[in-house]
Amino acid sequence: QVQLVESGGGLVQAGGSLKISCAASGRTVSSINLAWFRQAPGKERTFVAGVTWSGSNSDYGDSVWGRFTISRDNAENMVYLQMNSLLPEDTAVYYCAGDRRAYRAVLVRSTTDYAYWGQGTQVTVSS
Repeated sequence: QVQLVESGGGLVQAGGSLKISCAASGRTVSSINLAWFRQAPGKERTFVAGVTWSGSNSDYGDSVWGRFTISRDNAENMVYLQMNSLLPEDTAVYYCAGDRRAYRAVLVRSTTDYAYWGQGTQVTVSS
């Protein structure tokens, strides 16, 4: 139904910036909220940022607020995560995710609310 493919990960020095992308496909993709999660080795997958299906609202995890910016382009079926002032603790595999419910009015942060997942892209921040 919805396929998600991340790209743009890599190695960056602390304090640097990186922009990762997610290409979404499927006839319902424009009707669902999209989000970024991340998972570091030995840790749980956690919410990073989300954007509503319309692109009008966004939400961020506490640890990235003010440093990361999520955006989406519904014409191109793309979602982006601009990451600035990167820290070593931002090192993780970053996953793009699609909400299981169409036209949800609010952004949710639990992994169980997302039915669609990409394969992930590695982001490594060196100190």
